[in-house]
Amino acid sequence: MKQKLTKYLTDFSNFNLTRPISDKVRLLEILAVVITGAGKFIFMDYLNWRLPFVIVAILFWSLYVRYRYKKDHRILKDWGFRKDNFKSVLRLVLPFALVSILAFVGIGFIQGTLNPTWHIIPLLITYPIWGTVQQFLTIGLVAGNLSTLKSLKLKKGIVILITAILFSLVHYPSVWLLIGTFILAIFYGYIYLKSKNLYVLGLFHGWLGALFYYTVVNQDPFADVFLKYLN
Repeated sequence: MKQKLTKYLTDFSNFNLTRPISDKVRLLEILAVVITGAGKFIFMDYLNWRLPFVIVAILFWSLYVRYRYKKDHRILKDWGFRKDNFKSVLRLVLPFALVSILAFVGIGFIQGTLNPTWHIIPLLITYPIWGTVQQFLTIGLVAGNLSTLKSLKLKKGIVILITAILFSLVHYPSVWLLIGTFILAIFYGYIYLKSKNLYVLGLFHGWLGALFYYTVVNQDPFADVFLKYLN
């Protein structure tokens, strides 16, 4: 009886801590993500301010996460910043990652675009940070909010498709990036709506993205982003 009472009080307390999120807030978050994506074309593609844009975007959205966390401590888990299901989500993503790596190497071998260089090492370390931010924006805020809008009941398949199209378009004009990010977002959207964990998705986004650049796309992001500031 005492255990049941304790559980009831805990659940009741957690319920009170959870503040309902209005459709207005969800739509504003989606709009902010779209604006961030549009900024990529201006600051990264046109002005070539890649590193400053990434730093500012990370800082801005980190402050927003902190602001929302102060209002509701359960929001982080709701978004997918959690460790309790890390292993289970890792088991779901790992086969996809292994198949992707084999495909990258195969395509790169056929194209003659395999570009092994030590530059990939610092990218494998740093890119998961930016990858987690990207997954938070596109999968966490766009897919997460679209799937929970009260005024617009969308099926999961439609939510995943819309998110994948948006994420893919941000990587225009590279055809390979358009294709690769679309497939990635389809799979990630399915995994996220089933088991939310941005840490796993962000980690593999960074690793797979780095490998994709040096095998399929034949670009050197480390040189483009960092070396011009070091030289």
